[in-house]
Amino acid sequence: MTSVLVVNSGSSSFKYQLIDADDERRLASGLVERIGEPTGHATHDVPDGHWERSLEIPDHTAGFGVMLDAFREHGPSLETHPPIAVGHRVVHGGARFFEPTLVTPLVLINIEDLSDLAPLHNPANVEGIKAAKKAFPELPHVAVFDTAFHQTMAPDAYTYAIDAELASRLRIRRYGFHGTSHKYVSGAAARFLQRPLGELKQFVLHLGNGASMTAVDGGRSVDTSMGLTPLEGLVMGTRSGDVDPAVLIYLQRKTRIGPDDLDDLLNQRSGLLGLSGRKDMRDVIRAADDGDESARLALEVYLHRIRHYIGAYTFELGRVDDIVFTAGVGENSAEIRARSLAGLEHHGIEVDPDRNDSRVGGVRVISTDASRVTVLVVPTDEELEIARQTLSVVG
Repeated sequence: MTSVLVVNSGSSSFKYQLIDADDERRLASGLVERIGEPTGHATHDVPDGHWERSLEIPDHTAGFGVMLDAFREHGPSLETHPPIAVGHRVVHGGARFFEPTLVTPLVLINIEDLSDLAPLHNPANVEGIKAAKKAFPELPHVAVFDTAFHQTMAPDAYTYAIDAELASRLRIRRYGFHGTSHKYVSGAAARFLQRPLGELKQFVLHLGNGASMTAVDGGRSVDTSMGLTPLEGLVMGTRSGDVDPAVLIYLQRKTRIGPDDLDDLLNQRSGLLGLSGRKDMRDVIRAADDGDESARLALEVYLHRIRHYIGAYTFELGRVDDIVFTAGVGENSAEIRARSLAGLEHHGIEVDPDRNDSRVGGVRVISTDASRVTVLVVPTDEELEIARQTLSVVG
């Protein structure tokens, strides 16, 4: 029984899952965190148990040692379920990587070179790959890029209207993110509807603390809300989404605020948090229901931005076959789903209140039988998608 190990590395943590290569069962999952702190923490989960450890974890290499100890002590055995490859989530592939890629020394150099475009993510992804290669030196390692799914966008969709030479030299263009999730969810929706993915025109709304929307035509991303970085587009938990760029110039002139502080403002202190003082959608909804005006406005701005993109992408695709909600907010907030699509019946979009309010898990339809556009909730599974793409390379 062979498996694929999927790794998602951050600067001070990494998550992992062991997935059966044949039937796609999740055999184990875990989290190693607080790497480099005086006391690290590790969890390991299998279908019949949960374990935790607290110990010093000085670096990612030591973290992989902790992970291997967990497999030895709590299973499943990596001898009876030997990994045939390790799949790594890499946030930014720039314009160089448009498919899952076997990690070679040159590929690793290229991922490091793209760190300017994702300084908080790519260096951490590289650390995880290096540590994993030490732990599994004989296995193929495959990089799966968040940006790759969006490499099918046409130049008119990804080009910013700024000086062309400057943009080319500094690699400034729209790349898009959450691509692994958008790819998985659009495919899962097609399978559920029992329709060929190649004939569908879809919207995927990945609504979590980070949020993005993608127009998918025949399984290909043709437009997406995020841009050079994950900051552009929809309102998010702490990120602003779309902002007139002149706002940044104005802030610099009026407050002498520097680039690092601007980055912190737009990425960490804006969005729902900046508008209402709350970044969790559940807290924002509760406060709005209790009469908090700032929370009510935050919700309205959040929903307005979603509807703005729905309108834009509807004209871009010409027609819509299905709209899919996924990720933490998209999968769990009936109110956000209903209000995002309210009043669009004349466009053939009708949400059934009972279906939408249902707590039934898994893939489900929440539109009415009369709705011309099928509206679905599809739980995302980025780790499974990474495992699938890894297998497509090592095959």
